[in-house]
Amino acid sequence: MAKQGDLDAFKGNASTEEVIDATKKVRVGIIGTGWIAEAHVQEYKKMPDVEIVCAADLIPGKAEAFMEKMGVQGVRFYPSDQALIDAEKDNIDAVSICTYNRQHAPCAIYALEHGVNVMLEKPMCVTLEEAIDICRAEKKSGKVLSIGFQPRLDPNMQMIKKIIESGELGQIYYIQTGGGRRKGIPTPFGTTFIEDKTAGLGALGDIGCYSLDMVLNGIGYPKPLTVTGYCSDFFGKNPKTFTAKGYPAEYADLFSVDDFAAAFVRLEGGIILDFRIAWDMHLDTPGDTIFMGTKGSLRVPSTECWNGSIGGPMKIYHDVAGEGVCTEIPMLKSPEEGLFYHKLRSFVNAVKNGGAAPVPSSQIIYNQAILDGILKSNAIGHEIEIEIPEI
Repeated sequence: MAKQGDLDAFKGNASTEEVIDATKKVRVGIIGTGWIAEAHVQEYKKMPDVEIVCAADLIPGKAEAFMEKMGVQGVRFYPSDQALIDAEKDNIDAVSICTYNRQHAPCAIYALEHGVNVMLEKPMCVTLEEAIDICRAEKKSGKVLSIGFQPRLDPNMQMIKKIIESGELGQIYYIQTGGGRRKGIPTPFGTTFIEDKTAGLGALGDIGCYSLDMVLNGIGYPKPLTVTGYCSDFFGKNPKTFTAKGYPAEYADLFSVDDFAAAFVRLEGGIILDFRIAWDMHLDTPGDTIFMGTKGSLRVPSTECWNGSIGGPMKIYHDVAGEGVCTEIPMLKSPEEGLFYHKLRSFVNAVKNGGAAPVPSSQIIYNQAILDGILKSNAIGHEIEIEIPEI
């Protein structure tokens, strides 16, 4: 007979009020002034110790119009990331890179090579080779490079890690994870998300990287060894997908990334990762996240659309005195300021205090290796080995 229990060790949500020294300013530049840059500027504006001093965008006049819309005055503008870095490297402490995916690597590398700390939006980049180049530039520069994975700051995500590290599940041997949207190919802001020349990755890079970070961070980011990957674009190539929402049918002709991906990944430590992600599908979810261990298993309810947290209370399934027991873990509240604020706040703190990157590239390079491996495996139709050189 199953029983319902509580683990007091997994209750509570401690928080402490942070004291910010506003006399020491962190001067920030914004590279790329599209949709995601709005979130960066909104949160930086809440920080009394941050000053946005410059911005760059390839489209003439876009950065100027963006900062006027955001209500930020006294900003210097540049036509490219290189122009901004060349002119401002001695005047700024950090940049937020908010460009489309294909420009993440060159922008990050150029900034690091010129001694500027970098807040790099997710996904880290497009290919494993680019990730290696970024990490090498970071190591040589000695600067802070943090990657934009704010969901791991959610208390519920941190609880996943806490449960696993407690040993309650024993040795983890199998993980199922993924997520997606029933109808959610992102085109409200044009086609930069769906064209290979700008995005490079579709659902994989947009939301798949989050799903991978949730489970890999929970188990300590073991190295990926092999990947068998599959990708498809059935919905993105269908004009009706776009016309049904009032977008041009021609978007289907431009669509050149994945709208669904799945993979079977072998990780160090004998762990198997079963992964799937979707922008569009005839399901509400491809399944909950599951950690299976030798002493117990953990179920993490999926969300209808990735929102940085979990879809409901997590449950631990284990045995007590020979009987199956289900322990429900109460959901924890996210910080009032929001996860995005804390992503940037932790980065600013690292820049000011010389601390470690909140989301280090040494972890996310493994995330990127899996994304890259899925695409490469899909292209050749069989399993591939993942090789990451010493940085």
